[in-house]
Amino acid sequence: MILFDYGQTLVNEEKFDGVKGTTEVLRYASVNKYNRTAEEIQAVADTINHELGRFVPSKIHQLQVEVPNNMFTSYLYESQGIKLSIPYSQIDKIFWNAASPGTATVGLIDFLTFLKEHGIRTGVISNIAYSGSMLEERINDILPNNDFEFIIATSEYIFRKPNHRIFELALEKAGLQAEDVWYIGDQYECDIVGSRNAGLFPVWYIGATDIPNIDKKDILTIINWNELREIL
Repeated sequence: MILFDYGQTLVNEEKFDGVKGTTEVLRYASVNKYNRTAEEIQAVADTINHELGRFVPSKIHQLQVEVPNNMFTSYLYESQGIKLSIPYSQIDKIFWNAASPGTATVGLIDFLTFLKEHGIRTGVISNIAYSGSMLEERINDILPNNDFEFIIATSEYIFRKPNHRIFELALEKAGLQAEDVWYIGDQYECDIVGSRNAGLFPVWYIGATDIPNIDKKDILTIINWNELREIL
């Protein structure tokens, strides 16, 4: 079986623009007590994220417990005197679609077809604060013919990669031992070190992101999906 990371592996998301996402959310504000702008709200969100240690590239692997986005969103807006007219689950989708729309990484659809034709099972483990249903919906929209047996969003299961527990959950769902599973991702500490420490075989996909200067010796590194197809 091959398990995939989501962001910058299956899907190449545009550079995150929180102000653009918040601008769309504010269209649904029934009360804005202090007349907060999207820029002001995003500045508060950035401050909270900094306090929590989220989204800092050099420290991302140190945060191994997920903060579900519906909790974050409800605190953010209510603390700023803002009441929204639709549920936070819908707000998160509106925000995500505006802040960072995505497309399938180049060659991925053909690669997934190749795996299916050769009887190689697939699934997803994503470090993501959005709900599992939102993640599944986005993946199915972008990859409508995928054959993923399960899609694990860490927002639903407490633990984030590189914590071994999230990989062990996937193995239980798959009914497989670690040595029978490969894991493909773009983030070195979370995806490569994390999956290797859990006993899976790691594959470092570097086709859709900037890669830090790390010694790639003894790591299977691929630039595109055709390269991995040839290896298989």
